[in-house]
Amino acid sequence: MSRLNLLLLVAVLVSGMLLVRSAYDSRRLFTALDRSQAEARRLETDSQRLQAERHAQATNLRVEQVARERLRMQTITPALTQVVEGGRAAASGVQR
Repeated sequence: MSRLNLLLLVAVLVSGMLLVRSAYDSRRLFTALDRSQAEARRLETDSQRLQAERHAQATNLRVEQVARERLRMQTITPALTQVVEGGRAAASGVQR
């Protein structure tokens, strides 16, 4: 009878150790899952912010502003327009 009791005691101790280990692993995995979900929310927020910035950069007003400031382009006016007649490049001095 004492061997059976000893065997049952060992089985209960091993079962308890496995239960504790399982609970520890479960908590550790839940923490990792929570961190991953928080990171996913942060990345989604960053993605939405970057898409909004990209949309703001692509507006006609922004493109025109960049063309004026960085490329030093000017709005076309009749005073800046040159008319080339006959399709020839005579105005620029190039001959064919």
